[in-house]
Amino acid sequence: MTLQIRVAQLNFVVGDMPGNARKIIDFATRAHAEGVRLVLTPELSICGYAAEDLLLRPAFIDACDDALKTVARELAGLKGLHVVVGHPEGGGLRTRSVAVTRRHNRASVLCEGQVVCAYDKRELPNYQVFDERRYFTPGHGVGVFEVEGVRVGLLICEDAWFDEPARLARDAGAQVLAVLNASPFHAGKGPEREQRMRERVADCGLPLIYAHLVGGQDEVIFEGRSFALNAQGQSVARAEGFREADLALQAVLGQQGVALTAAAEALVPLASADAELWDALVLGVRDYLGKNGFRGAILGLSGGIDSALVLAIAVDAIGADKIHAVMMPSPYTADISWIDSRDMVKRLNVRYDEISIAPLFDGFKLALSAQFEGLKEDTTEENIQARIRGTLLMALSNKTGAIVLTTGNKSEMATGYCTLYGDMAGGFAVIKDVVKTRVFDLARWRNLNDPYGTGSQPIPERIITRPPSAELRPDQKDQDSLPAYEVLDAIIQRYMENDEGVEALIADGFERADVEKVTRLIKLNEYKRRQSPVGIRVTHRSFGKDWRYPMTNKFRA
Repeated sequence: MTLQIRVAQLNFVVGDMPGNARKIIDFATRAHAEGVRLVLTPELSICGYAAEDLLLRPAFIDACDDALKTVARELAGLKGLHVVVGHPEGGGLRTRSVAVTRRHNRASVLCEGQVVCAYDKRELPNYQVFDERRYFTPGHGVGVFEVEGVRVGLLICEDAWFDEPARLARDAGAQVLAVLNASPFHAGKGPEREQRMRERVADCGLPLIYAHLVGGQDEVIFEGRSFALNAQGQSVARAEGFREADLALQAVLGQQGVALTAAAEALVPLASADAELWDALVLGVRDYLGKNGFRGAILGLSGGIDSALVLAIAVDAIGADKIHAVMMPSPYTADISWIDSRDMVKRLNVRYDEISIAPLFDGFKLALSAQFEGLKEDTTEENIQARIRGTLLMALSNKTGAIVLTTGNKSEMATGYCTLYGDMAGGFAVIKDVVKTRVFDLARWRNLNDPYGTGSQPIPERIITRPPSAELRPDQKDQDSLPAYEVLDAIIQRYMENDEGVEALIADGFERADVEKVTRLIKLNEYKRRQSPVGIRVTHRSFGKDWRYPMTNKFRA
């Protein structure tokens, strides 16, 4: 006997319960017409992930319940079809003084209008970007159901990273594990995730199907890449990453249990590190703008590599016709910055304007001349230039409804090498979690690849090879104020991302002066980061939900 299975790797929108339900219904209807009898959707597919404090609102839970009933009702006539749907279940018992939460992260199996099995997530993650213990109560049961003779055991995301839930499902008679997931992307997570599932297969001896969410939600990305492993832990199928997909599998029931099979083309190879990072950034921009209804994007183009990279990502994400690049030269802008900016916008065919800030800068200095009399020029005048540019970009945003994309990278955000209300002004920080050395890597990769067909070699070579500069004073270079980016980024990754200590870095050969300077700057600039736009998370620890440090803080390591 062969059971036809489909994984619905779909891009849901948080809070759009009617739209999410319609996606599930349409997918399941098409699948049933092709002989499929089991459809798996991702974790919390009814409401989207992560719904955060919306889950605390009774009206939100009621809307999820209504959407689940809609899916069950509209699929009731499809004989033998089992659809596994993720949704929140339960509300709260509220007294005058306290709300007692009894809410679960649930997977329900719908068949011919009925819920034939329900399973509540047992392991609730509470680290990195996760805070599920704020919203859910752990489940204690087992979810095993039968489809055409095949007994399927349900797990939800974190459950599959532990031994007990899978063993309990096996002991309850499961012959194959179906794992519903909403597991945020970070660089290197895909292979790690598959390896952990191989360990699960090895421990419980059952084949495993991993149904994963795809899409961008605020700062987090879900990359899809749903997959299946046979009972020996070998990869049977893997869906394409960063796109919706329909992953087809067959479960063949035999004397030795269930064998998972798929067509050869269903096993999509894993992409390179640069390719997956590019796809993640493109998806993050596309979904943040698209799901929030922005008409387009505006960014300040400086002739430097950061703004050039953000422009190339934005064009790949939403198309050249929706991008407006603005060059705002100051008295310190080099001629090559003009030339390279004009070259790049011609390559990508985006709208481009030049607005000189020199008269505005002179006006500010004149207005402040009495107050600044007798004081030397310093970073104050540099910041005024950046804030003029931020004001111009926000004015264009207000007038047109397009969002301002900021262009600062993680190295700058870590050390405060950015201007509050200046180059930090905007609505979405595209490369906020990308260190400078990776910025260069991505620029070179994009010049050799054209994954979205928007134009090859979009970034002029001189933008990549010239020394980075903010161009806010004569002959300024980034390395005048910061250690070499190779050193800076290594310290950031080890200290900020991996929580390694100062003395450990020094013992490994980093100069004490560099380590102490970078770690001091990271601490001092927390107040800036708290006021920065939301940005795309692509590492296992970004400045955002992953990083929660007090601004008022006297601790010294």
